Amino acid sequence: MKPAPPPTAALPAGADERAARERLRGLQRRRKLVILFASLAVALLIPFLRSLGDWNGSLHETVEAVGLAAIVLCILGRAWCALYIGGRKANRLVTEGPYSLSRNPLYLFSFLGAAGIGAQTGSLAIAALFAVGAIAIFRPAIQREEAALQTIFGQAYEDYRRRTPRFGPRLAAWHDATRLEIHPQALYRTIADGLVFAALVPLFELVDWAQAAGYLGVVLRLP
Repeated sequence: MKPAPPPTAALPAGADERAARERLRGLQRRRKLVILFASLAVALLIPFLRSLGDWNGSLHETVEAVGLAAIVLCILGRAWCALYIGGRKANRLVTEGPYSLSRNPLYLFSFLGAAGIGAQTGSLAIAALFAVGAIAIFRPAIQREEAALQTIFGQAYEDYRRRTPRFGPRLAAWHDATRLEIHPQALYRTIADGLVFAALVPLFELVDWAQAAGYLGVVLRLP
């Protein structure tokens, strides 16, 4: 395995770089709004969805349990990413830790969380639809973020892009930082954002009960 490249220091900001940094910060703020609105859309949609696995209660419960594990992994994974990049994404090119495996590990864990939320219906198909939907929603933002990073960091980012997959993960490329500078507020914000995934779980349980009791009609059943 090749030796890890040295960390890239913050670069002096020209006019283009300053504009790119502002775009990047704006994209990060809009990403949080997208997560909020997507969560509201899910909350409105789930009362009308149900799994075909109801005939086999153990299958339904297993899918839910695996989905819950995915949500927990999503929250922990996002916090892990925040240890490396929290508060410094627009100022320093982070290529260590989870960012040595994937250019977008924070999004990767979010997609896992979306699948976990879908799995709370007990349906593997709905879990897959939620993951694909999350990818479709965030892909344009990812592309714009990468364009901004290319402007800010230039050749250093181009080299990083060539050796690191957009999602991955490429496990053979792992290398870690010798020291981490942690930004507590950024870490707390990332954890709070991730808890949105967990907050939807009780809602699914309530909907499950209401459907079983006949209080809510089911429009769509999927395997």
